[in-house]
Amino acid sequence: MGGGVVGLREMKRARLVGAISDAAIGLFVARGFDAVSVAEVAAVAEVSKPTLFRYFPTKEDLVLHRFADHQDEAGRVVAGRAAGVSPLTALRLHFVAGLERFDPVTGLCDAPEVLAFHRLLYGTPSLVARLLAYTDRAEHALADALGGPDPLEALLAAGQIVTVQRILARENWRRIAQGERAAALLPEARAAAEGAFDRLAGGLTRLASVTE
Repeated sequence: MGGGVVGLREMKRARLVGAISDAAIGLFVARGFDAVSVAEVAAVAEVSKPTLFRYFPTKEDLVLHRFADHQDEAGRVVAGRAAGVSPLTALRLHFVAGLERFDPVTGLCDAPEVLAFHRLLYGTPSLVARLLAYTDRAEHALADALGGPDPLEALLAAGQIVTVQRILARENWRRIAQGERAAALLPEARAAAEGAFDRLAGGLTRLASVTE
């Protein structure tokens, strides 16, 4: 019973956190990040300011909460890959699958709400700056999953992989923002991703091989 109570409590917390973040993003998209106060977000979300700050220490966190589940995504992909699949192959397949389902994290998504969110994110300097911290955590999570005898080598490899994925996503988003449709762009985006992972495999030979 104790586990059920804890699970219910976590579900309620997740719903509350999501509702606060959604309310904030709606206000930021409509009026601009700097034009909306934390007090206004709390009022719309129907929570007190202390409650809001309990879950979101900074105003930027209200937006970047959407990236929370993606910080260790690459690490999870590597750690959970099937037997006989190399780390780079697992990451390649995962990224391409994301493109094919038009996952917003790949940048290849033209849903109006996603476009509005991306304009908010990349048009606000403080959010772009904070996004770097999320990238740093993603690199370390992936490095931990890659393992190997040399931690620095793993971190360097993780940095290259995360950077490639980020650049691919930003390029997809740039073209979508200029008016291209996601479905029409998919073949080029897939080819660009395959080529990028080919180049990674050429330099990160240990991670392109199956060793266990």
